[in-house]
Amino acid sequence: MKFTGIIIKGYSGFYYVLEESMNQAEQSPAEKKIWECSLRGKLRLKEQTFFPGDRVVCTKVNKQKGQAVLEEVLPRRTELSRPSVANVEQVVIITALAEPEPDLQLLDRIIIMAVHQGVSPLLCFNKADLVSAQQVEELIKKYAPTGYPLVVSSAIKNWGIEELKTFLQHKVSVLAGPSGVGKTSLLNSLEKRFSLPIGEISKKAGRGRHTTRHVELLPLSCGGLLADTPGFSRLHLSREMRKEDLSRYYPDFWSYQVSCKFKTCLHREEPSCSVRRAVEQGLLDVGRYERYLKILAEIIVAERSY
Repeated sequence: MKFTGIIIKGYSGFYYVLEESMNQAEQSPAEKKIWECSLRGKLRLKEQTFFPGDRVVCTKVNKQKGQAVLEEVLPRRTELSRPSVANVEQVVIITALAEPEPDLQLLDRIIIMAVHQGVSPLLCFNKADLVSAQQVEELIKKYAPTGYPLVVSSAIKNWGIEELKTFLQHKVSVLAGPSGVGKTSLLNSLEKRFSLPIGEISKKAGRGRHTTRHVELLPLSCGGLLADTPGFSRLHLSREMRKEDLSRYYPDFWSYQVSCKFKTCLHREEPSCSVRRAVEQGLLDVGRYERYLKILAEIIVAERSY
């Protein structure tokens, strides 16, 4: 009997597939059956990649043991390369408010990469219990103009957890952000049964230790699938991105840039730039604009080397 499902992880040549049969449509992913699948011979011969999140067609071969054969990979809607996950609908970008200090340059880069690959960003400012309410408000003020949904959380105090659950329902999502920002702690708060290992902050480097070694989609009882991903501190922008396109990933710039003198304005040194004027008038956050200039300079250098 054939069925469709979603790969939630691959391990030692086997793929574990969450069944999506019709009679389970009303169940949450946490209640659905997971099958251990080997590859059909023809798939071994193809240059086919298999990512968590891939929707696949399988044939059951041993119902009692939960074994099946993976027959076909269905077309992907989206594909992330780091982490390698398919059909992601949402990237939950975790930024610590303290321990470690907020890395807003990395936050901006992850937002750009998510939108560039057709995935919606959800901003999550974590460890709110370690800072003052004023510090939280200052950071919200910087990013509220982007229009992206934003959650303030604390795994220790259980703040923002229920709000996060509403955003995760019925979606394939990944957590993104550098090590130590509390991704695994949030996962454990979202789903008590996970009990995933949590790393410690390195006092020397001020960063967290990697506790997640591979990508796995975890079924949530609230509905949806969520991947905790290996932490990283650098993110390279796609070679497909041109300098003229960068401001498209800054929705907080849009209402101003329509008044720029030049349609191809880079908002750097062109005359009659309405974005620069908005920054000077305090209408746009100066720090976010300065980070934009750094990313723009990187893209310009990269273009010259192509």
